[in-house]
This record gives sequence, C-alpha cells and structure tokens, in this order.
Amino acid sequence: MDVAEVVDALRAAGKRVTQERRLLLRVIAANPHLDANEIYIKARKDDPKLNLSTVYRTVKMFTELGLVETSDFGQGHEHYEIRLKNHYHCICLGCGKVIEIPALLPLAKVGKDYGFSVIGAKIELFGYCEDCQKKKAKESRTSDGR
Repeated sequence: MDVAEVVDALRAAGKRVTQERRLLLRVIAANPHLDANEIYIKARKDDPKLNLSTVYRTVKMFTELGLVETSDFGQGHEHYEIRLKNHYHCICLGCGKVIEIPALLPLAKVGKDYGFSVIGAKIELFGYCEDCQKKKAKESRTSDGR
C-alpha cells in the first residue's frame, strides 16, 4: 500500500484527510520502523506546530484501521510502517538494525493447504547482521591474542 492508497482507505473509513495525517503518512512511508518519537521529530521539520500527542493519536487510528503495522523488535516500544506486502523482519541483536525480507511462503498457499483464512503475517527473526558478525569475529581474534 502506498500513501495514496492509505489516503483513499482513510476516506473510505469516513476519516478526514488532514494535512497532519498526510504528513505523518509521508514520514512513516519514507522511514519505516520509526517509533512515535522518531516520527514526531521528523514530522516537526515540516510542521513545527505538531505535537507528540497528535502523533500518538494518529498512529493509533492508522493502526486500528489496519493501515499501519506495529512491531516492537524486542525494544519494548512500538515501531510503525505502512502495511506492505507480507514480509519478515530480521532484527540485529547487536546494533538494532532491521532488515526486511520477502515472505517465503505465499499466504494463499497456507490458506489452501490448511483451510485457514490468512489476513496477515508477522515474523521476526533475531540474530546478528553482517557488520556485527564481522565486529564480533574481530573482537574474538583480538581477545585471543591473534
């Protein structure tokens, strides 16, 4: 779903499409995986009058309408992204980097094979990104005296 589709969905749900809502949608679409405070900081560059409570109320509404997905990535607070095609998140335990990968099994196949009506999926894989693996290997060699 892109910003225009989300705007159409807002209208279809009977919600007003305000400048603030458009701005927040643009920020979320351009910067997936931000938390509410990060969205607020980026959006204030375009609208200095925006307040944090508006961001929280708006992302809550977007989430309730199914337009935005939330993930916590093991950090204890929510991060937001526009609902996209099904994908998984690889979350680095070293640096917190989030890498998106496409869903490996088509959800329609799950529905067909198991008689289950799938409406969405969320899978989070935890491990270490390539940079953190290299850093750990280098630290290991250094501590071994090599």
